[in-house]
Amino acid sequence: MGWNGENVQLSLIFATAKKNSQFFKFSERMKAGIVGMPNVGKSTLFNCLSNAKAQSANFPFCTIEPNIGVVIVPDHRLEKLEELVNPERVLPATVDIVDIAGLVKGASEGEGLGNQFLGNIRETDAILHVLRCFDNDNIAHVDGSIDPVRDKEIIDIELQLKDLETVENRLEKVFRAARTGNKEALNEQKVLIKVKTGLEGGNSVRAIDLTESEREEYTDPLLFITDKPVMYVCNVDENAAATGNDYVEKVRASVANEKAEVLVLAVSTEAEITELGTYEERQMFLEDLGLDEPGSAKLIRSAYRLLKLQTYFTAGEKEVRAWTIPVGATAPQAAGVIHTDFEKGFIRAEVIKYHDFANYGSEAKVREAGKLGIEGKEYIVQDGDVMHFRFNV
Repeated sequence: MGWNGENVQLSLIFATAKKNSQFFKFSERMKAGIVGMPNVGKSTLFNCLSNAKAQSANFPFCTIEPNIGVVIVPDHRLEKLEELVNPERVLPATVDIVDIAGLVKGASEGEGLGNQFLGNIRETDAILHVLRCFDNDNIAHVDGSIDPVRDKEIIDIELQLKDLETVENRLEKVFRAARTGNKEALNEQKVLIKVKTGLEGGNSVRAIDLTESEREEYTDPLLFITDKPVMYVCNVDENAAATGNDYVEKVRASVANEKAEVLVLAVSTEAEITELGTYEERQMFLEDLGLDEPGSAKLIRSAYRLLKLQTYFTAGEKEVRAWTIPVGATAPQAAGVIHTDFEKGFIRAEVIKYHDFANYGSEAKVREAGKLGIEGKEYIVQDGDVMHFRFNV
């Protein structure tokens, strides 16, 4: 399924929707940052995900500059569409993963690489927090013992202290306006005091009880670090790859109030799997571990969801492609990812649900079965839609 008009080849760019703009645009790549204490397996995980060769060694601050890897999002639907359409090329969705230097206690005051770490993490859109959940006397821990909950709290405290600094600076300005009786300032002051109290109580902004409108109007613009969505990656040894261990259970208990995902991953084992030569060898390794697919594939898909991204497809003889859009994007906004003219001159979208395409086997048979939908400007694109846009400029 192609599109009507010139076939313009563009690089896909991730971004959030710019508020109050006439057209929905992707202005900057969305990134998930890998964070954690030194020597917990961040760079090994990054290498495993991206096949980039970030330096990985047994000493703190091995990663100084943040490494960025463009990671393919595994999607069996794309493989099925390729099988049915037999295109000249296939382009999958990707997500940016950033490996950020390890953080230690006192980072909010500049200890270790604190200022650099905090600056780098502020530029990401979601956090993959790696926690060491394995024992190995040959790999040093910066604090001398293994305690993933303690490690998590150290980083949480440093990030919360930085957010506390942000909210206090903002409150100084809001207080002055509130004294004049300004209603908007009084509302903002009330919300920010709640945030300040929560942070002082050891809570991340994402765990503070705020309404959606309060977040959108007052906290989102301040870009709080601890308001970013987070997934905890429990790095275990090979024996715990399928079932986890006691360390993992302690992590689950400690993050219960955050509504955050916890993923179990044997990072060093995953790295070994990626080095195996054939698909069959990798599958045999996974079966021996009791896994049906690499944990890294689950992590990539989870990171994609964490960034609130979803996929729609275009499918034609020249190209089958996965396009990335934020959850909730309309049909014209989705068209704009291909080219801005598609959004400006949007007329309608012809939509086939992925399962219908897979079941009937071709666009022609879907049309014959009456399963092709004609959608207008208000249509909210669903994950997996196969789309054809009609436009006029």
